[in-house]
Amino acid sequence: MTRKQRRLTMIGLAGIVLAVAAGLVLYALSDRIVFFNSPSDIHANAPAPGQRLRLGGLVETGSVVKAADGHVSFTITDGAETVPVTYRGILPDLFREGQGVVTEGALNADGSFTADTVLAKHDENYMPKEVADALKQQGVWREGEAPASDVQ
Repeated sequence: MTRKQRRLTMIGLAGIVLAVAAGLVLYALSDRIVFFNSPSDIHANAPAPGQRLRLGGLVETGSVVKAADGHVSFTITDGAETVPVTYRGILPDLFREGQGVVTEGALNADGSFTADTVLAKHDENYMPKEVADALKQQGVWREGEAPASDVQ
C-alpha cells in the first residue's frame, strides 16, 4: 500500500467515525426535540396521545378556572380552533386572558392538553415568532396591533 492510499484510507475511516458519531447524537436528541403547534395544527393533524409538543396561541377570554389545589384549566385559541389545557403549578405573573401563551406538555387521548410548562409574553411587544405566525395566518393578529381579543 502506498503512502497516498494509506492517507486516503485514514481520511475515509475518520469520515466514517464522524458520520457514525453524528448519527448517534441525532438519534439521542430525537427524543428531546419538541415541535410547536397551534390549535388548528392539532385539530388538522392530531399527534399521538402522550407525544410531547408545544402548544401556543391566545388564552381564551373567560376560560381560566383556578382550583384551590393549584390546578388551573384554560383554553388556548388561535381564532379558528381551541384546545383545553390543564396545568398544575404556579402561573407566570403576566399570564392572563387574551394574552399570548406557549405551553409545553402532552396531548391526551380525549383531545385535551396537559401542560407541565406555561410561558407568558413578557411585555406588550413580545409574541413568540411561531405563535405570531400562526395567529397571522388565521387573521387574528397583525404586526403593531394588539390581538383581537385584547381590543375592548
